[in-house]
Amino acid sequence: MTEGPLLFQPLKLRDVTLPNRVVVSPMCMYSAQGGLANDFHLVHLGQYALAGTGLIIAEATAVSPEGRISPEDLGLWEDRQIIPLGRVTDFVHAQGGLIGVQLAHAGRKASTYAPWRGRGAVPPERGGWDVIGPDASAYNESFPQPHAMTTEDIAGIVGAFRQAARRAEIAGFDVVEIHAAHGYLLHQFLSPLANSRTDEYGGSFENRTRLVLEVTRAVREVWPHHKPLFVRLSATDWAPGGWDESQTVVLAGLLAREGVDVLDLSSGGLTPEQQITPAPGYQTPFAAQVKAAVPDLTVMTVGMIDTPERAEAILRNGDADLIALARPVLGDPHWVQAAARNLGAEHTLPAPYARGTRTT
Repeated sequence: MTEGPLLFQPLKLRDVTLPNRVVVSPMCMYSAQGGLANDFHLVHLGQYALAGTGLIIAEATAVSPEGRISPEDLGLWEDRQIIPLGRVTDFVHAQGGLIGVQLAHAGRKASTYAPWRGRGAVPPERGGWDVIGPDASAYNESFPQPHAMTTEDIAGIVGAFRQAARRAEIAGFDVVEIHAAHGYLLHQFLSPLANSRTDEYGGSFENRTRLVLEVTRAVREVWPHHKPLFVRLSATDWAPGGWDESQTVVLAGLLAREGVDVLDLSSGGLTPEQQITPAPGYQTPFAAQVKAAVPDLTVMTVGMIDTPERAEAILRNGDADLIALARPVLGDPHWVQAAARNLGAEHTLPAPYARGTRTT
């Protein structure tokens, strides 16, 4: 029996050892210009290192300009974006922390406004662009109309993920996560509700999963062997006829064989027809299913895990190996410190902050 809270037990992933199981989930901040990180990103992500969070994952970072969700997204599609992100990774490492980046392409959900700037498609005169998708169907009537991708376009996407992963290594990231969830491009290929193709990338399960596996293979080829690779999936579309848990379990096994170390399980985002009834820990059963079916794969859960006690219970039940947090750490960037106090765990902080843990 492990002594002490599992939330504060280390976890080794290849040659990277996380000091605890708390992960800052990738959260879009819509605060970049030209895809370049700036002081906002340094402070925003750096604060989690000062709190002693186990792993920080930077927001969805576009592998091509047209892959941005909004004009203000981060990017790794060109070399000049490496150094600004390197400032962030250098700071995190100087505090003894670990940081990853989520590589993404928004597909038909690209060229849209940041939530507080508007709704739907951004017009060309405001910086919008043409978008692409598996077919020509839009997410809804207010989103851009995509161009159906050619096989040449698809090959270009695989290459863009590969090159972005190379840049992520140069920038000093410890982890790369491939974003195949929340209705963005790779998820669009997975789901019959967004993919009506009749070629080798549509129709059957084998064809719909082809692009995700090709991207994973390309990234794993260039991402250093000693560093872990994550993939984020939406376990279900929450809509009839869409991607679902049974398909997720099968894909999880295929991803493990491609060298994926951690599956980050969320859900939804593919269709406005989704029917979700959120509740605390409502996505954790998906993680438990995958963990039972693919025991060699490390599994991360996310979604309304609002208290340290709930996070600890998930780990104790064996439902997941890592806990990803979004809104809780936006509300309290030092959530992990409070969790250590609540659970009676030892927790190491950078020296300037360690004084705050003294009780006398």
